[in-house]
Amino acid sequence: MDLNGLAMEVDGENLGTCLTSFLDDGTAESHRYFLARRSMLEMLKDRGFAIPNSEIDTTLEEFRDKYGQRPDIDRLRISTMHRTDLTNKCRKCINSVMSNGFYTKKMRSMYPFINICDLEVTGSSRGNSLLQKCKVLVIFCGPNTVKVNVIRSILTQIMNKESLSRLILVIQNQMTNPAMKAVELFSFKVEIFQITDLLVNITKHVLKPRHELLTDAEKEKLLKKYNLEEKQLPRMSQKDTIARYYGLEKGQVVKVTYSSEIIETHVTYRCVW
Repeated sequence: MDLNGLAMEVDGENLGTCLTSFLDDGTAESHRYFLARRSMLEMLKDRGFAIPNSEIDTTLEEFRDKYGQRPDIDRLRISTMHRTDLTNKCRKCINSVMSNGFYTKKMRSMYPFINICDLEVTGSSRGNSLLQKCKVLVIFCGPNTVKVNVIRSILTQIMNKESLSRLILVIQNQMTNPAMKAVELFSFKVEIFQITDLLVNITKHVLKPRHELLTDAEKEKLLKKYNLEEKQLPRMSQKDTIARYYGLEKGQVVKVTYSSEIIETHVTYRCVW
């Protein structure tokens, strides 16, 4: 099918204009990027990263006005920090650097979502490094096969690698084995998603049960309550779509709540394996 959704050909037979073209005058390419980026923003927010609602609520028309019908993938990048670390770890760091005169107006403009008292202080690079903890970066790759040279290029473009805790790559084609091996050598965790997996947010499906990640304390309380060992809990593969959506690690436990007219509410627990 043409990227603009104008015609489709199957086994040499022209099936005519795609029905989506009657509903949407824009390109299928921009629509695909819009859906994938929105799902990624929702995913990051569900993981606890600082994502403004205004970004998620952006309409397709607004997206096209901003990025065009043929979006530049470099402009689609997302960079943000975790809310928990901002409110706990980073707040202590911020208070420390502020009291010592390290927090600058420039840093305040870079992190407008940090709610702290309005103090005037002098500048220093030390405060900047303290703020950049638990940072995630999302990069969209082009439609071509992702080769090792693409991965090397991405690595050279990343500034302050020591401050990055997680990199998410959204690819549209296959990734070669040398490229996969190059990714494994990165000093930070790398996740890879196909763009087609992000066209729909799976957690919003009406038949999908609710998943809640337990804290370490809640996990220990659960095991003690039922006199269980971690290995005795029902398992969830780390490659499961829900585990990948929330970025779950091995050993973490999720509470799964099923709701329906027949069983009403049923709760079970799964350990990522």
